Amino acid sequence: MDTIFLVDDEASIVSLAKMYLERDGFRVISAEDGLKALETVIRQQPALLVLDVMLPGADGFEVCKRLRAAGNSIPIIMLTARDEDIDKILGLELGADDYLTKPFNPRELVARVKALLRRVERKPGEDSAPVRLGGLEIDVTRHIATLDNLPLNLRTQEFDLLLTLAKQPGRAFTREQLLEQAWGFEYFGQTRTVDVHIAQLRKKLGARAAMIETVTGVGYRISAE
Repeated sequence: MDTIFLVDDEASIVSLAKMYLERDGFRVISAEDGLKALETVIRQQPALLVLDVMLPGADGFEVCKRLRAAGNSIPIIMLTARDEDIDKILGLELGADDYLTKPFNPRELVARVKALLRRVERKPGEDSAPVRLGGLEIDVTRHIATLDNLPLNLRTQEFDLLLTLAKQPGRAFTREQLLEQAWGFEYFGQTRTVDVHIAQLRKKLGARAAMIETVTGVGYRISAE
């Protein structure tokens, strides 16, 4: 049974989310402030963290930043009370895997938790053939990507996004298709998530960033060359 860690200082949100997650078979623990969240993640090692941005002690951005700086790769879904791109972009750039804007449908939260855990817990042997494209090589089984024989330090969602593109070089994917295939959930209006992860991928590809092309009016593709 996977443990989901809810960090939010609004008791009503924690109670509702906990009810839906437990109904789907998850064990749920919770905290109300950022400093306690950091301690609990280290001590209890939950499977996934649902993290509010506005928290006492240390806000969600700081919690996310500290965890990633310490090398902790726990999947993180951030909650933001404001529908502003800057909050979402900052959270994703600091290392969050996904985000939801309050108020949210608890069923959507459960769907995103399940989808993210499926990506992290991909079973060995499932579609495990290495993918090679030019100087890019993706070892699915070992979850390692290299470019010109140099390792790419990719987070889970960045890896899955790159893999989705590289499996079908030259194909133009819409943002909605990338959400469904790389993230594993249907379109909920959060296509900005794709844009931010594409930007992060390009940074990590460095001089080869142009291999991920923007297709105007459609979405993205990876060069077949």
